[in-house]
Amino acid sequence: MATKHQQILQHIDHLPIGEKISVRQIAKDLGVSEGTAYRAIKDAENKGYVSTIERVGTIRIERKQKENIEKLTYEEVVNIVDGQVLGGMEGLHKTLNKFVIGAMKLEAMMRYTGADNLLIVGNRTDAHELALEAGAAVLITGGFDTEDHVKKLADELALPVISTSYDTFTVAAMINRAIYDHLIKKEIVLVEDILTSAENAAILNISDPISKWYEYNHHTKHTRFPVVDDDLHVKGIVTSKDIIDYSRDTVIEKVMTKNPITVHQKTSVASSAHMMVWEGIEILPVVDEYNVLQGIISRQDVLKALQMIQKQPQVGETIDDIVTSQFQDVSEAKDNFYYRCEVTPQMTNYMGTISNGVFMTILTEATNRALRVYKKGDLVIENVTLYFIKPVQIDSTLEIRPKVLEIGRKFGKVDVEAYSEGVLVGKALMMAQVLDRT
Repeated sequence: MATKHQQILQHIDHLPIGEKISVRQIAKDLGVSEGTAYRAIKDAENKGYVSTIERVGTIRIERKQKENIEKLTYEEVVNIVDGQVLGGMEGLHKTLNKFVIGAMKLEAMMRYTGADNLLIVGNRTDAHELALEAGAAVLITGGFDTEDHVKKLADELALPVISTSYDTFTVAAMINRAIYDHLIKKEIVLVEDILTSAENAAILNISDPISKWYEYNHHTKHTRFPVVDDDLHVKGIVTSKDIIDYSRDTVIEKVMTKNPITVHQKTSVASSAHMMVWEGIEILPVVDEYNVLQGIISRQDVLKALQMIQKQPQVGETIDDIVTSQFQDVSEAKDNFYYRCEVTPQMTNYMGTISNGVFMTILTEATNRALRVYKKGDLVIENVTLYFIKPVQIDSTLEIRPKVLEIGRKFGKVDVEAYSEGVLVGKALMMAQVLDRT
């Protein structure tokens, strides 16, 4: 049976897009305390289908699909620019596909303004009105207001008119940065993107006999299955080692391993991969904050996702991308690795020397490249001993020399040295696990 919290979440999920939500009303409608209602609304906000906007309130919004994450909604724009909604509040959940800077004559401005656009303009009431009629929302810069008939039109068309105290240039820069950050997040694959849902997964109940484990093992070829109670709360894990020496009619609850390792839907696939390598496991249960099973991920799911990430075109550069794009392979032989890397301004700290995090990234990248010559699987760095010897100045060239000390079927050990102008500036000893593709 669903808890009160889950019942409230289901109620909110079925509300119309754009509807205002209040703690008091939810508590009254569902017969719960205001504290319970508040916690559920906050949870819905974290899950992405409710948003709280300053001076507007809490509203039900459309749950955005991952592939459209680079598109901002108008309510997100309000939060980005610390804006005030003057009209068209019911359209805050809508998505904009481009923004137009209104720094031209009115006729020219309207040629570039269309449906689902956001016109960024100053104190020009005629432009505000024409933009709304063209199907575009309006962002008024400089802290200006607009006329009442424009606000009324915005309400009728459900197109937001927003006012911000920032100037046009600052607003454009802020929105650009928000879109760019979303593009980077788009490339981060989460567990929720690849999991097999609980309805479609092989799951054992605490009251099932061991014979059911053999049945699932025959069909799936897996040896590890989550164990749940009647309310789908994860109680344990059963593996082939657990059932040895027990008869097939023994109840699963007696042999299972309690308190298993689990992940959440928002856990990154990369983090899950590391967990699987570290613990040597093939299946991970995916749970919510109440330990209710949402699904499972397997080693094969994780490997496919990691390979997909590597093949995707990069649309937003992270610091790691900036660092690795500077890498040049100048190796002289297969077992004599040698890389060069320029220290750009983005890679430095406030003192103008290479930051510790960037230096670590450089040595890790060199290790990965050296080991991939011997191992074709995905690599997970699990142990690092790092020494900083001398600071590396901006615009200098780093020379990185990784030396593979030991290589096994499941691991690699590498000694990495970094030089600047022939002087040793740092070194590291790195251990990596290999995540087999099999």
